[in-house]
Amino acid sequence: MPDILTPSPAYLVIMAGGVGSRFWPFSRTQHPKQFHDVLGVGRSMLQLTVDRFRGICPLANVFVVTNRDYVGLVQEHLPDLPADQILGEPSGRNTAPCIAYASYRIAQRDPGAVLIVAPADHTILREEEFRRLMRGAVAAAGRYPALLTLGVRPTRPDTGYGYIQYRSEAAQRLPGTELFKVKTFTEKPGLDMARRFLDSGDFLWNAGLFVGQAGVIRQALEEHLAEIAELFAEGTTQLGTSAEAAFIDYVYARCPHVSIDHGVLEKAGNVYVLPADIGWSDLGTWDSLHRVSAHDAHHNAIDGEVLLYDTQQCIIKTPQGRLVVVQGLDGYIVAEHDNVLLICQRSEEQRVKEFVSDARTQMGSGYH
Repeated sequence: MPDILTPSPAYLVIMAGGVGSRFWPFSRTQHPKQFHDVLGVGRSMLQLTVDRFRGICPLANVFVVTNRDYVGLVQEHLPDLPADQILGEPSGRNTAPCIAYASYRIAQRDPGAVLIVAPADHTILREEEFRRLMRGAVAAAGRYPALLTLGVRPTRPDTGYGYIQYRSEAAQRLPGTELFKVKTFTEKPGLDMARRFLDSGDFLWNAGLFVGQAGVIRQALEEHLAEIAELFAEGTTQLGTSAEAAFIDYVYARCPHVSIDHGVLEKAGNVYVLPADIGWSDLGTWDSLHRVSAHDAHHNAIDGEVLLYDTQQCIIKTPQGRLVVVQGLDGYIVAEHDNVLLICQRSEEQRVKEFVSDARTQMGSGYH
């Protein structure tokens, strides 16, 4: 993508409010996965997300949207981030209200800002290629009144991801860019459909990251989610003041629970996708962590002090200072954190949410 001078600085909006219960017992309500060193590299997922955008967004332009219960954790992990750039949500309302909050707030500071909205819990192995693509996307967003999303070239028929179908003809390309017009969004298809998507060659995984001018995002909200836009428009003068928290309480009590994909991107006619091959994973499950981790000779992913015997295809994550000996397991999750030990077949990991629910109801609040 050619270098195009961006007329305004890029702002990074990190969505860091989720609990990540599928990573239980590592991810808990009081300390979710974005604040853990999931990859065993000495940096939390939130810290790695900020690191990934160095050279694209200065820290002065980084905003984190999170649950108010996690504001202290954000400050602990990003001590140099100004406190007024941590936007605390009183409750989770999915991604559309979260992004609306950040868009209206940043537009107060810089009406022409280009926003990059990214989750706090994804991993990208090819970071230099990712930065190259992001620079091009920011430049394109500064030049065109479009909403730009990142699509990852699929490597398998995964049923846990959403898919983006795009038009690959030259006429559907945003001039001077690597961006193509989006045709459809599909949420988590069945296996047969996922296989057809993979075979067709014109579907990409939805990486949950998008770019657009603050004004373009607000216009899209006004057109497709008028209820949310009208709520935020009522108190734009209160954002950035001592009245902000009370105003956000008022707004969130009335906001519908809706994702930006379903509420805006699936309906807007100015959405383009940037195909990418960047070693991406959303790290939503233990199996996804196994997939991106280093493996031993028997395809085990290990983080901890572990001795293995006759064991293969496992992911084992245990505390430092505790020796764990495993014998005879094939395809298991062995995960210990705080006061919980989980031993579960990798093929049954979708039951983790069931385990969390049962632990809450049968064992009390200290286990979820």
